[in-house]
Amino acid sequence: MASFSLRSFTGLRQTSPDSQAVTLFKPQIGRSTGRRSLQVKASKSSPKVTGRNLRVAVIGGGPAGGAAAETLAKGGVETILIERKMDNCKPCGGAIPLCMVGEFDIPLDIIDRRVTRMKMISPSNVAVDIGRTLKPHEYIGMVRREVLDAFLRDRAAAAGAEVINGLFLKMELPKAPNAPYVLQYTSYDSKSGAVGERRTLEVDAVIGADGANSRVAKAIDAGDYEYAIAFQERIKIPDDKMAYYEDMAEMYVGDDVSPDFYGWVFPKCDHVAVGTGTVTHKADIKKYQLATRNRAKDKILGGKIIRVEAHPIPEHPRPKRLADRVALVGDAAGYVTKCSGEGIYFAAKSGRMCAEAIVEGSENGKRMIDESDLRKYLEKWDKTYWPTYKVLDVLQKVFYRSNPAREAFVEMCASEYVQRMTFDSYLYKRVVPGNPLEDLKLAVNTIGSLVRANALRKEMEKLSA
Repeated sequence: MASFSLRSFTGLRQTSPDSQAVTLFKPQIGRSTGRRSLQVKASKSSPKVTGRNLRVAVIGGGPAGGAAAETLAKGGVETILIERKMDNCKPCGGAIPLCMVGEFDIPLDIIDRRVTRMKMISPSNVAVDIGRTLKPHEYIGMVRREVLDAFLRDRAAAAGAEVINGLFLKMELPKAPNAPYVLQYTSYDSKSGAVGERRTLEVDAVIGADGANSRVAKAIDAGDYEYAIAFQERIKIPDDKMAYYEDMAEMYVGDDVSPDFYGWVFPKCDHVAVGTGTVTHKADIKKYQLATRNRAKDKILGGKIIRVEAHPIPEHPRPKRLADRVALVGDAAGYVTKCSGEGIYFAAKSGRMCAEAIVEGSENGKRMIDESDLRKYLEKWDKTYWPTYKVLDVLQKVFYRSNPAREAFVEMCASEYVQRMTFDSYLYKRVVPGNPLEDLKLAVNTIGSLVRANALRKEMEKLSA
């Protein structure tokens, strides 16, 4: 059996000597017990902030920025959130795990669909039904980003954060210890009109939640990363077609829909989101999108495209994710998983964890913070989620490299053991060692699937010769 050398994720912790082996599948969950109270651990040597509370700017109003701003405001920190597009419609599948609904108190009325069935469709159009292992209360939530993002921002504002409709431009770094960061932005409030008004803002710390093209990341020279282009069309389909997608989502794999990712059809309130992505062949993204639409054509026949969206999606964490009193979260930090392309939960979670570190380090906004406070956020993040990133990196390397490998992957997804572990991993965000006997059976079956898929490919090549 071929061995695969794993590239370490830049910026994430290395494995400890006793955790070098990464089990391919076996996530397991412990349900979240809810929000914990923040334990104050500020250094008594940190200077107190006089005449006001610690002031933090959150740049970006997506899930990462909204979660960060709410946590900061509730923790006694003066919080300013700057977001340019208040109706942001990012080309995102919009799937959120069950644990996010509970951890972030997401109201059920903003969840468009509760997906309990999925079809994984191979390059040869073999479809495997997934979801048989879900318990009655379990589902994958489908949301529209403009709805979710607005909800999180509004909740941050209700907690005391100031939300500014503005475009962050640049910032001047402090010229002395504990001196402020000077931010420049264009405000688009009702007084400044469509052109906007150039303004400045002084803050003690900055959280960069401004996405894959983060200007905050550039300001601290955080380095570049590989990224995918995601392309999505929202398609309004007839009611009888929409009934099929009531609680169903589809994922298509194959060289036709993407050389290194997958295509999707995810249901929303009154339409479906059809999309795909690629890292290696960005110039061909529209060709892959057309192929994805064609693969699903019978089920979306008569549909009308109501919105087209495209956006870069990071493929791994940035080389540097903090500097002094500036930290990156969400897509700005590179927190999107390979193989699945998931980022919403990790964005919101990283925003909250970063904000918690600031609240703790500042004694609820009473003291100045420094880089050591923000580093606690990184250490906690890496310890908690490093295994998840590595496992999904392995999956992408093994199963997305060729059509025969994708056929084997889809065949493997028919296993209830694989489905149970995969859904446990996705729904609850924990990875633990698997059952040794079942893992051995899985390895044997996977090899068999790969052999059969390669044999089929060779026969097809003979027929076409």
